[in-house]
Amino acid sequence: MKSSRPQFLPSLLLSALLLLHLHTIRAVDSSLSFAPSVQPPASTGATDFIRTGCNSTLYPDLCYSSLSGYASTIRQDPAQLALVAISVTLSNARRMTTYVSNLSRQADYEADTRAAAALHDCFSNFGDAVEEINGSLKQMRQLKSSSRSSFRFQMSNVQTWMSAALTDEDTCTDGFEDVSDGPMKKDICDRVEYVKKLTSNALALVNRYAETGTN
Repeated sequence: MKSSRPQFLPSLLLSALLLLHLHTIRAVDSSLSFAPSVQPPASTGATDFIRTGCNSTLYPDLCYSSLSGYASTIRQDPAQLALVAISVTLSNARRMTTYVSNLSRQADYEADTRAAAALHDCFSNFGDAVEEINGSLKQMRQLKSSSRSSFRFQMSNVQTWMSAALTDEDTCTDGFEDVSDGPMKKDICDRVEYVKKLTSNALALVNRYAETGTN
């Protein structure tokens, strides 16, 4: 027996529902950034080390603000700097995946099929990115126990996976090119851009360590 529920809702209702959904999620999660846990006071040397390392990235201010809270963990260890940068990126990528998933489920009931398709694709792309960043993190954690001969091979894996994650994140925003401008599109693209910057910074720190570091 066919349902009497309309298959499509008017565009005006779509916009209203998406706006309501965005405001609801923002009330719970007002910021996408990953808040660092409380750390003991760090030495000036550690924070200076992070500042110097971040100068090799495309977004040094964001790099420093996202990592300086972990100075006591990073100390003056380039491997730890790269590892923590990957960890912070992973946390934000996971949050983004959850956020897109929630919007995607809502969009399944709306009239804008292009937006719904873009959200589904973005969710899939971020799922891949999370796996790749997580793989990078696991590989970085194994470097301490790896032999010298395998160091460059392992770092090559980390570089490849972080680059692939950045490509997947780019693909997410590419999918919204044919979607009409509106609050949902801007919100998604702004949030993805933030994660892309974190990913880019983490990759830059990985590259820097791969060039100069040893296990």
